[in-house]
Amino acid sequence: MATWATLDCSATQLADLLGPNSTGAAHFICDQIAGVSTKLSDTAYAVDTTYLLFSAYLVFSMQLGFAMLCAGSVRAKNTMNIMLTNVLDAAAGGLFYYLFGFAFAFGGPSNGFIGHHFFGLSKVPSATGFDYSHFLYQWAFAIAAAGITSGSIAERTQFVAYLIYSSFLTGFVYPVVSHWFWSVDGWASAGNTENLLFGTGVIDFAGSGVVHMVGGIAGLWGAFIEGPRMGRFDHSGRAVALRGHSASLVVLGTFLLWFGWYGFNPGSFTKILSPYGSSGSYYGMWSAVGRTAVTTTLAGCTAALTTLFGKRILSGHWNVTDVCNGLLGGFAAITAGCSVVEPWAAIVCGFVAAIVLISCNKLAEKLKYDDPLEAAQLHGGCGAWGIIFTALFATEKYVNEVYPGKEGRPYGLFMGGGGKLLGAHLIQIVVIIGWVSATMGPLFFVLHKLKLLRISAEDEMAGMDLTRHGGFAYVYHDDEDSEKPNVIQLRKVVEPNTSSTPPSV
Repeated sequence: MATWATLDCSATQLADLLGPNSTGAAHFICDQIAGVSTKLSDTAYAVDTTYLLFSAYLVFSMQLGFAMLCAGSVRAKNTMNIMLTNVLDAAAGGLFYYLFGFAFAFGGPSNGFIGHHFFGLSKVPSATGFDYSHFLYQWAFAIAAAGITSGSIAERTQFVAYLIYSSFLTGFVYPVVSHWFWSVDGWASAGNTENLLFGTGVIDFAGSGVVHMVGGIAGLWGAFIEGPRMGRFDHSGRAVALRGHSASLVVLGTFLLWFGWYGFNPGSFTKILSPYGSSGSYYGMWSAVGRTAVTTTLAGCTAALTTLFGKRILSGHWNVTDVCNGLLGGFAAITAGCSVVEPWAAIVCGFVAAIVLISCNKLAEKLKYDDPLEAAQLHGGCGAWGIIFTALFATEKYVNEVYPGKEGRPYGLFMGGGGKLLGAHLIQIVVIIGWVSATMGPLFFVLHKLKLLRISAEDEMAGMDLTRHGGFAYVYHDDEDSEKPNVIQLRKVVEPNTSSTPPSV
């Protein structure tokens, strides 16, 4: 970027061209050119920083999407609880990522396992290129991973457990994984050109593994250890649908997440004002940003339609909630390879992601696993598929553009690039499952043993809004004439008798 915006001027050479007694004029002209060059360089940095900050704001808006999606997917009696957990994911995550997380993820120079600089944002901005905008953007990613987990354990988890796991996830577990695959020092990072895993490193551009699998696997352990909600499976083991109370909120949350994903995926370039090829070309990183937005869109749309017809065949219904989850599954899958695949490949990604999600949900029912938002299946299952998909369909041209600095880097197996990238990505899946299981699994188990994880059966039946948060989120009917005005009463609506036969006397 700086090289592209730099204008060079030699006063000595210019004086030779201008003729005798022109040294002063040559120095004046070169000083003016140097000033213009500095302004261009500053403008380029300003444009890139503004782009990154705008992307961070988009990713942060996904928290509102998570909140709406979670609220609509749970029963009305737990609405305030799940909304509050989403707020605290952002708040607690902000402090712990500031104190520890950013340093563990990107504090360099460091070893391949964990960073150890920039605690509390000390020495930021730095000469290594990290500015405050990078922290904000990465924080938005960290709290997204925590938000995924909160959906898996909704409607039955004590409030203190949310605070503990969210702080630990955003302050330590997630940052270590992001260091492995995104930091230039990470042992499996595609940016670590001096020590590339299998000569390629892992291409997880925006985090199908780093964000979605981490959040999904953490939620899997939490939901597994505390068990299904009361009434989710009957005495014979048959699944009983405990549907959320508002399809409207589910759709609203889905569209907000869709909107935010345009900061999540295209924003992961972290800058936009860089040309590819010769200076002044119409084709540059801005083109890759646009392509990434297109592949993201196509994968989500394809997954939504595939889920629509797939669930219609299986259940006989056109279910809007299932379609929304399918759409998000397509987004989670394309997140890894969105920048390095052709648009047609994104359609393949979305189609298979929908099948993966439906299959994971069927398996969850058979295993009596209860996840109110299908978060582990959606983010964990579809995220894992996205990692494999990238290793199969990444193109040579786009890989070299997005990850420069390494000649002959392996690319997608189906695109003629061999199997090294696939090998690296299979390792990524294994180590993420292992790391999150080894850290979050024991945490949830200890909380369970200390009776800090699951609420009591009485509280679960009554709903956490009433027992833990002072009242319901909605007032269905407030009977002013009741002797107990603080009790919310639900009245049964009986259709009037429209029969023409007069009542018997």
